[in-house]
Amino acid sequence: MNVFEGKVVSENIKIGIVAARFNEFITSKLLGGALDGLKRHNVNENDIDVAWVPGAFEIPLIAKKMANSGKYDAVICLGAVIRGSTSHYDYVCNEVSKGIATVSMNSDIPVMFGVVTTENIEQAIERAGTKAGNKGYDCALGAIEMVNLIREMDK
Repeated sequence: MNVFEGKVVSENIKIGIVAARFNEFITSKLLGGALDGLKRHNVNENDIDVAWVPGAFEIPLIAKKMANSGKYDAVICLGAVIRGSTSHYDYVCNEVSKGIATVSMNSDIPVMFGVVTTENIEQAIERAGTKAGNKGYDCALGAIEMVNLIREMDK
């Protein structure tokens, strides 16, 4: 039996990050967590590119461009969608989730989902660095692990 596992150690890993500017007070904390996670695990700052998009809905297009560029070993998608008083939240959450999943399935690199979708601001804050940890940091570690898992399986 073969068991494949990806290590959370960076060796020449290049990362693209797509961050949504809408709800930037949350997204900037997610980005800070992702950058912290990457740097703590030896990803060189020069091997990280960050692209800011207007909102979460625009994330999949730029994630696709990054994933298809051949420049990156993984793409991390970061954003925050917080429920308001209309159904707009449901549409954005559904389409962003589907869009990122489609990019992931149609590319040969990991595309990490770091878009927090919450009922209120308090929940978003919790997921951006307080009680629930930092989902950006979690995505960074997941990206490194997935890159190494793919490399291990390709041997």
